[in-house]
Amino acid sequence: MKIAFLGTNGWYSSPTGNTPCILVDSNEGYIIFDAGNGFYQIDEYIKEEKPIFLFISHFHLDHVSGLHTLNKFNFPQGIDVYVGQGRKKDFETLVNPPYTLGYKPRPDNIDNLKTEIRLHKLPDGDHSIPIPVSVIEQFHGYRDHGFRVTLEGKVIAYSGDCGVSEASAKLAHQADLLIHECSYNEGAPNADTWGHVTPEQAAQIAKNAKVAKLILTHFAPTQYPTLEDRDKAEIRAKEIFPNTIAAKDGFILSI
Repeated sequence: MKIAFLGTNGWYSSPTGNTPCILVDSNEGYIIFDAGNGFYQIDEYIKEEKPIFLFISHFHLDHVSGLHTLNKFNFPQGIDVYVGQGRKKDFETLVNPPYTLGYKPRPDNIDNLKTEIRLHKLPDGDHSIPIPVSVIEQFHGYRDHGFRVTLEGKVIAYSGDCGVSEASAKLAHQADLLIHECSYNEGAPNADTWGHVTPEQAAQIAKNAKVAKLILTHFAPTQYPTLEDRDKAEIRAKEIFPNTIAAKDGFILSI
């Protein structure tokens, strides 16, 4: 199983990277977490006709801005898109004119997407879709859903954007891999309001939850203007949880 980090910035793209998109190539299919600007690269990695599952944590624009590139893809197997409870309308609004091409054939659309998009809502809890997935709402400024998926017998937990809470502990619990946001460097104003974490906080979550490996991502370019800043964050996080990696665009992890 390989995991490609196609976008590791938070908030906006910069010379340090694109906004969030992570692609997992597993025996069960291709699993994509979020559709930020890194999303445009997925056809460079999707080469087999395996199922494609896209999980969207929330609809802040840095996590969905890549959806306007859906029209460049032509995947014969289509894409199954999963959103949290109450978020279907957000997707339907965004992936339709005037914002981009419509994801469903409609008589008023001259053009529609070449890839079939099948949209599903997932309430909080455990599901089989057919891969096992748990949906756990996280603490964030406006509703973020974290996902735990089981692939090839391993649990991968993805936080989206979130602060420290009981929900983040539940999401991370004994995961083989925790992919966690790291927006803040030394902390920032209104951190409790927005729900973001520092390297130390993410590492403490991983340590408390007894995860096997932690990957830090979603680095705010205002707080991490260079890739060297991420390296320093990794060092700080490792003091709490040694098995930590600060992701950069193009990083591929095999587990």
